[in-house]
Amino acid sequence: MKKNKKNPFNSKDNKFKQSKYAPGKVAFSVDGSVRAKKHLGQHFLKDEGIAEKIADSLGYEGYMNVLEIGPGMGVLTKYLLKKDIDLHVIEIDRDSVAYLGENYPQLEGKILEKDFLKTDISEIFEKEPYAIIGNFPYNISTQIVFKTLENRELIPEFAGMFQKEVAQRIAAPHGNKTYGILSVLAQAFFEVDYLFTVPPTVFNPPPKVESGVIRLKRKENFTLPCDEALFFRVVKTAFQQRRKTLRNSLKTFELSDNLREDAIFGQRPEQLSVQEFIELTEKIQQDAI
Repeated sequence: MKKNKKNPFNSKDNKFKQSKYAPGKVAFSVDGSVRAKKHLGQHFLKDEGIAEKIADSLGYEGYMNVLEIGPGMGVLTKYLLKKDIDLHVIEIDRDSVAYLGENYPQLEGKILEKDFLKTDISEIFEKEPYAIIGNFPYNISTQIVFKTLENRELIPEFAGMFQKEVAQRIAAPHGNKTYGILSVLAQAFFEVDYLFTVPPTVFNPPPKVESGVIRLKRKENFTLPCDEALFFRVVKTAFQQRRKTLRNSLKTFELSDNLREDAIFGQRPEQLSVQEFIELTEKIQQDAI
């Protein structure tokens, strides 16, 4: 019977064992490290200096709880554990969970083998505020931002590594060609700073693109003076046809002829600042009364 070369349990490069931190067998490479899995979008950061720099990007003021998403083998985790915080980590990869449990005993009871996107994080910290940090898998990074926005009442600060283009898009000012839905929604509630660029060479395996680290710090007053659900809808609808003027892209809102003549509707969505999107939403809200 031929061995299945795609089955890691038949590979001579791995060692397999039982772990009390993850059910069943877990696979480590011969050097005891976790093998990156393409389907999970894993690129393990190996530069200690950059890991420390990311850990230092949070302000750690006004909260004690911090959640690291996708810690992998803990290169960032080790620097977070030096902070005066209550750190929890959430990891979907069973092998990484086992590695963290065996190499970071300080995390006992604080390693969550879960999918962040499907988890109610507020229950973990009993609805107390918490910051988010991580070297995020590219394939779910924008979804992580959207979930952060949905839970903004509990998240005063956020820092993480994204594909560079995504990080730049989140931080882009209006008038920029990369300015879009993520830019407006994130900047409506958070102050966004693009911190630094990270080359592919500091990852294993190296991605094909550069990465960028950004920080989101929630605004002191993060409640909008308009219907927030309507604001989200206006922004998303406008950018779905970003080359059209708002007069055309927002047709589905059934605006009155009088409002449609407002000068703002002659502009394209990337020309509007966040404040102007808020004012636009207020006008649409009043028009519907």
